[in-house]
Amino acid sequence: MLQKLFSNSVSQQFNICKTTQLKRWSCDYFQNRMHRNREVQDEDLQKFCSRITTLLQNKEYNKETTDSLQKLFLIVSATKYGRTLPRDVLQKFHSTLCFLKAPQPVLALCSAILREVLPCTTLTLSCDEVNDMKTMSLLSSIILAQGSKNGDIEAVCSHVLKLLEARQVESQGSRFLLPILSKILDVAPTTLNEEQVNAVSKKLVDWLRYASTLQGVPLSSGGFFSPRSRQPASILEVDGAVAGDFFTLLSIGHYYTEDQWLNMHSFSMIRKWLQCFGASGFNSNDADEKSELDSSVMSIVSASSTSSRLMPPKERLREKTFEYCNRLIEQSDRKAIKKSDSELQKACLIEAMILLDLICRQDPSFVYRAFPVVKALYGRICADSGFARVLLPVVQFYLNHSELAAVDSEAIYRHLFTKIPSELYHDSMVAFEIVQFCRRNRKKLSENVGIFHKSFPNIFKFLAWNAPCLFPDFIELLPELIRPDTSLEILHSLLDLPCLTAALEAQLRSQSSLASEKMITDQNRKALNSAEAFQNQYYRSMFSYILRVEAGAGDTIDRLNLLHEALLDMAQRPRVVQCAQTVPILLQVFFNVVIKFADGPLINQLVLVILERSSLLYDIPDFKTEVQRVFSSQLLVLCKLYPPLIVEQSKELLEFCATVSNIINKETFFTHVVWAIGEYMSFSYDRCCTVEQITKFFETLEALLFEITQLRASAHVPKYSPRVITILMTTLAKLASRSQDLIPRVSMFLSKMRPFVRSAMISSMYSEEDIQEILTRATELNNLLKVPNVAQVILGSSVDIVNPRWYKDTNASLPLTLRTISKVLQREPAPGFSA
Repeated sequence: MLQKLFSNSVSQQFNICKTTQLKRWSCDYFQNRMHRNREVQDEDLQKFCSRITTLLQNKEYNKETTDSLQKLFLIVSATKYGRTLPRDVLQKFHSTLCFLKAPQPVLALCSAILREVLPCTTLTLSCDEVNDMKTMSLLSSIILAQGSKNGDIEAVCSHVLKLLEARQVESQGSRFLLPILSKILDVAPTTLNEEQVNAVSKKLVDWLRYASTLQGVPLSSGGFFSPRSRQPASILEVDGAVAGDFFTLLSIGHYYTEDQWLNMHSFSMIRKWLQCFGASGFNSNDADEKSELDSSVMSIVSASSTSSRLMPPKERLREKTFEYCNRLIEQSDRKAIKKSDSELQKACLIEAMILLDLICRQDPSFVYRAFPVVKALYGRICADSGFARVLLPVVQFYLNHSELAAVDSEAIYRHLFTKIPSELYHDSMVAFEIVQFCRRNRKKLSENVGIFHKSFPNIFKFLAWNAPCLFPDFIELLPELIRPDTSLEILHSLLDLPCLTAALEAQLRSQSSLASEKMITDQNRKALNSAEAFQNQYYRSMFSYILRVEAGAGDTIDRLNLLHEALLDMAQRPRVVQCAQTVPILLQVFFNVVIKFADGPLINQLVLVILERSSLLYDIPDFKTEVQRVFSSQLLVLCKLYPPLIVEQSKELLEFCATVSNIINKETFFTHVVWAIGEYMSFSYDRCCTVEQITKFFETLEALLFEITQLRASAHVPKYSPRVITILMTTLAKLASRSQDLIPRVSMFLSKMRPFVRSAMISSMYSEEDIQEILTRATELNNLLKVPNVAQVILGSSVDIVNPRWYKDTNASLPLTLRTISKVLQREPAPGFSA
């Protein structure tokens, strides 16, 4: 089995490479073709258009004509500058559109070319005299694409409504007008007045509710052998039974009548229509508030189909749409014979639930009638993961209306946020739609749904598996997941996000392997790969934690380094690397949110996590470096926000600074920690700071600096950057300025820097520029420490430095201090620093 999996993996890699190569060739071919079309000169374009005009004039609708129109379309659409075509060519395209016998590909290409080149002064389109529905559809698409110019949209809208009023339902082609009307709603919904809205609403009611329940009759081709006319058959349900109620989109037939086509087209645009005109107020998306009496009266009137005819057109349309959605939900309970019909059922369920939610938001009296239907639907689909996408509009309905109906919806929210992500994190469409749902409703979920915050480990699985496409959404979603009680666990989870991706991959691999049928119980046996580690009981608790469903199991685990070793073979996987690239930005988002509510105890805990996890990260190229860079900047932000943390976390900081390997493995983060100690280990920032604590930090950093600067003739001397040495010297000088008994020690140490950098061994490792940088800093610090009072002001600036007194009081102004320092620095250097 493992060999089969390996061979399948190799085959998949080969197919991926082959597909990638084909895509590259296709891209190059397309780019070359586009480049050639852009370089077509106007003279050549005129000749080419003349040939096309001749073909259209002779009504030669052959392959040459189609190919020529395709090429012309590429030419006019390949550049961002508009191409100008001759007037006779444009008029010929217009006349071709009005020629009813022209083939559909030619009509579509002529329409596409006119959309690219219009508007222009040489041709003005109008549909006032057009009565053919297909021609009207083509011309209106061109006119609407030009925007509102000289009342063109109003003219198209008026003509479409006129045709709808004039033509009978049984006539052929009326359904082509509804897409035009839908496009008008996108471009300019205010074009329709109250009377027109009511007229269309009445027609939509008839088309939705009163379509024929008999199948259509196929068009006869004529001739001697034409089949004998038969009685039309009844419309069927998806399970093959004869339909017992009115026609819907889920009614099946071999042929459809015109009113049935109108029924299906009407349902496709009813949501957009209700959003524009369905509310009580004209052309408003927000439902007007109604009194309880009015709502109860309307619900009584709505219950009777005969009384519904007495309703205003908009309210009657809502009522019939409600009935239509209920009928679709009832039909979806039938066992479909064809797989395509089963998928259609799911699509209709999604649209029906969205419409029910919209109707209930516009008229709350429908809520009590809709909830029994929605509750029964949830009971049918909750156990089937194949209906996960249908579940989302159901949850949306509960989220919007459960409070009004006084319905407990906690079980539904728990099902969505616990079961679905664990089972379907690898389904990209489900992941995308659930994350979109969370992003759209993030405020409401954050305020009203408790399980939403607790389920962030499960929600992170979507990001871990689909990082490139879901990353922008999580930037908006993450702030709503962060709470004071879960912030530490979220920080650990973000740092472990690539590890989660690797664990999910290992889980899928172990499930597909034969070895997953039995658990490996030999704990002494070392796992050879991540899939085997997933099956080993020794690692079981680690994988259980990293794949947990809810928060609250602990911030992290003790043996995280062992889990990193077990998943080491996954570190180079593209999915893992892509996920790791999102972590630094998500960390920035996390800290930007946390600092808004963090208090002293929480900041202390965050700093402890930063110190611990700076050495405990999944081994991915550049991942550690980028995370430590974020840690460096955020440590300074936290210190500025709460300076006493240096004193309160002195033990942990001393342990961190005493380790020389921290300089080698994480130099940037180490230098920021040392700088923060020198800046905030002061009486002015924390009254609890004592001389003993300052001395401890001084001695630790002094020993560290001595260790990295001592000469070892017989051993390899690691090279430390000048920045590390200068920051250590500066921090020692700052600490000494606050405890002046330490000044002689640091002065003596600084005086020894010249022999150190000028030694043969060290000189060979550093450039002259680096050596001068170290010597200059040592000289400046040594001269400052000769005047302890001045050194204390400069090296230990007070928190009141922003106080205007420093700049207005002539006796305590900062410029006076700077002039004093300038005089000190201009003195002759100490004997130990002579050139």
